Amino acid sequence: MKVLVIFLYTFLFSLSVLADTVSDKEKEALIQLYHATNGSQWKKKWDLSLSVSTWYGVRAENGKVIALDLANNNLQGKLPEAFFDLVNLETVNLEKNKIEGNLSSSVFNLKELETLNISDNRLSGMIPSSICQLSKLKDLELFANKISGELPSEIGKLNQLEILAVFNNEIQGKLPVSIYKISGLKVLLLNNNKLCGSLTEEISNFTALQNLSLFDNNFNGGVPKAIEKLVNLSELNLSYNKFTGEVSKKTALLDALNMTMIDENGNPFLLEINQENKLQ
Repeated sequence: MKVLVIFLYTFLFSLSVLADTVSDKEKEALIQLYHATNGSQWKKKWDLSLSVSTWYGVRAENGKVIALDLANNNLQGKLPEAFFDLVNLETVNLEKNKIEGNLSSSVFNLKELETLNISDNRLSGMIPSSICQLSKLKDLELFANKISGELPSEIGKLNQLEILAVFNNEIQGKLPVSIYKISGLKVLLLNNNKLCGSLTEEISNFTALQNLSLFDNNFNGGVPKAIEKLVNLSELNLSYNKFTGEVSKKTALLDALNMTMIDENGNPFLLEINQENKLQ
């Protein structure tokens, strides 16, 4: 009986050790991340002499690093290229740090990624087009950075995406036509950028959309009537753009600022409510 108990404990200990083991490549990637982002100044540091399982914010299963949560931990510097060797990551949360530089095109290596949150940092440059290869991505949050350039033209390939939040950046250009293909999108926050062009009636494809914010951009043309078909939409802000024409009372009431637009001289004005809805 005693021998059996000893064997059982040994077996369980072996399993725990095995579960704790990650590949040398992934461990080295984590170590390089630590050094590249000034790990000695993190709020919650790693003791590199101890097992990876003791490292704050790292989650490993079956010998693979699947999650990294280092939000608000005073990471400073650029993400090293080795970071993208963590190919089994499903969740990355690095929000509220001081990460700078471009988001590398090597992000496409993270094929298992479902959540990527690097919001409220100091990222610059463009969103790499290679991010569109992350077919499992559901949540992409890069807001409150210094990202510029246009949204990737093939963003519609992210057909599992439910949250796209890139507000408070310097993104410009027109919305890619492919974006309307993401029918499962629930939250689309593009406000406080430099986006322009018009919205199309294809916006009706966003059947799951609950929150749409395009506030403070340079969108123009008419507000699509198709917005009224978005039955799940509960939050809307199209104000402080250059939309013209009329809108329905229903749409105006849904908008946080009652469709306050900016004219060519920079003066605010309200879009008119169409006559059909005034009589209702």
